[in-house]
Amino acid sequence: MTDKTDFKKTTDAYQARRGEFRIVDVPDMQYLMIDGHGDPNTSPAFTDAVEALYPVAYKLKFASKRNLGRDYVVPPLEGLWWADDMDSFTAERDKSRWDWTLMIMAPDWINQDMVTAAMEQAGARNRPARLDDTRLETLSEGRCVQTLHVGSFDEEAEVLAHLHHEFVPGNGLRMVGRHHEIYLSDFRKVAPDKQRTILRQPVTVTAAANA
Repeated sequence: MTDKTDFKKTTDAYQARRGEFRIVDVPDMQYLMIDGHGDPNTSPAFTDAVEALYPVAYKLKFASKRNLGRDYVVPPLEGLWWADDMDSFTAERDKSRWDWTLMIMAPDWINQDMVTAAMEQAGARNRPARLDDTRLETLSEGRCVQTLHVGSFDEEAEVLAHLHHEFVPGNGLRMVGRHHEIYLSDFRKVAPDKQRTILRQPVTVTAAANA
């Protein structure tokens, strides 16, 4: 019987505490990804992306256990979010202006051939609408600030405003890259007030801090 790896427990980048901003160096990680645009509450493309990613992720898990003897817990759903005006995340919360990439991490021993096979298997019956939009890609974030948010997504604005406008500049940092969310709770099943989400922002040291 093989040991089952749970990356939420073994990977430092998946650790965060409520009420605490932590600077963490995130290693390069590869993900199954699907892109989209618009309000996640109303966009069919968002639901279709979720419904495509999970079947592929589970096919990969089963193939890894069966063919490689390496079993693991399917990692949580994650999302990259951005907009032309980042204040749409902290002030207006105009979700219609948001772009996003939904993702599920794939262990580093998973390769493109395995993903291609998993996609073929996932499409054999009840083919997901956005299956062909799925890709395997490495994300390089490097130094990041992250915290744990407990509650509904609409209550993130205050935390993000503190992160963007106080913690980051107050520590000689500036934001780079895209806002990153890690959904430790399955938002399809967990009540909004109990949802646990890691909020992450890639950063770099400012020129003034380097001087």
